[in-house]
Amino acid sequence: MLADCPKAPKIRRTFTLTVLDKLIAQDLLKTLVSVWSVIVVIIVSREFIRVLDKAIQGRVSSETLATLLALKTLIIGVSLLPPALFMAVLMVLGKMYRDQEMSAVASAGGGVLTLYRAVFLLVLPLSVAAAGLSLYATPWAEATTANIMHAGDESADLRGIAAGKFSEYSQGDLVFYVESISDDNVMHDVFVQHRQGGTPSIITAESARLRELPEGRYVVFYHGERVQGVPGQLDFVIEKFQDYAVRVEEPDTAVFYTRTAVAAETLWVSGAAVDRAELQRRWSVPLGMLLLSLLAVPLAQVSPRGGVFGNILIGFVIYFCYGNLLRISQLWVTKEVIPVWLGGAGVNLLLLAVGGVLLARLYGWRWLYSHLAQRGAA
Repeated sequence: MLADCPKAPKIRRTFTLTVLDKLIAQDLLKTLVSVWSVIVVIIVSREFIRVLDKAIQGRVSSETLATLLALKTLIIGVSLLPPALFMAVLMVLGKMYRDQEMSAVASAGGGVLTLYRAVFLLVLPLSVAAAGLSLYATPWAEATTANIMHAGDESADLRGIAAGKFSEYSQGDLVFYVESISDDNVMHDVFVQHRQGGTPSIITAESARLRELPEGRYVVFYHGERVQGVPGQLDFVIEKFQDYAVRVEEPDTAVFYTRTAVAAETLWVSGAAVDRAELQRRWSVPLGMLLLSLLAVPLAQVSPRGGVFGNILIGFVIYFCYGNLLRISQLWVTKEVIPVWLGGAGVNLLLLAVGGVLLARLYGWRWLYSHLAQRGAA
């Protein structure tokens, strides 16, 4: 009789987003964007001041400033994703603890897995995107920045000339002073100190203009006087001219790429320790986002009377130690003090262990042991 009874259909569990998942993910995304934007603006502003200084000196073209700003934002922004995400998780979950929203979640049957599911709903895709940006986008941005700076150094001569100030070019062999510059780029009332063949000369002219000739780049002076001679001696040469040209030597420089600008494909096939350390640094961005988020969930617990930023200070200390240990391990890998696998996994395993200790402290060691035993039996 029982054999003839139809079997009950198997119920398949499907993943569905709950209201809590959407709420935490949305708050986390908004907080992450806010924290990340503030940090990036502060750091990029400091770096961009250096670029502006080079632009004032004539080493960078003003047309490339916007491009350099975008590249600097990409490079710095990717490296700041792990701390920004860490702080965002601490702030969002800490606020939920303070507002006693976690008590409502617990009364509805939600536990640590509920929080992790909501947090990693955003963290997982962000980590995948960060891996691509760290491995491929930031090296491209570093190489592009190096190319722009190299092109600026090659064409730096006479770019930074401004009215009313002295400007030095060609490694000190050419010093300019211009009283005024008209709209058609003609320099008026020009004073120049020029050193050619070891003999200095002084040129004063009514006007001057920069010209590109087949032989190279020249500054052509009009209606002036040239005095050549060594100070302290009497054999000076004084001559007047209608037009006089001085060639501006273009620097012969090569593009210098740092290790951060090397393509990921080159690092993969290389067996050098310095290349392995660079790969370790790039992979630390997505791994740091995952591990720091894992650590932030138990760390975010605060009492209802505590402030929103109750554990932010502890989070800063943990990230400071984590970041410094990463740099030390990468340095040791470069110097071959430790093997590559230990440099890549040692600090991350240590952070994972710290997260496990905090999780056990939050829910109790017995709960953790029984939960793992049930998972293993299933």
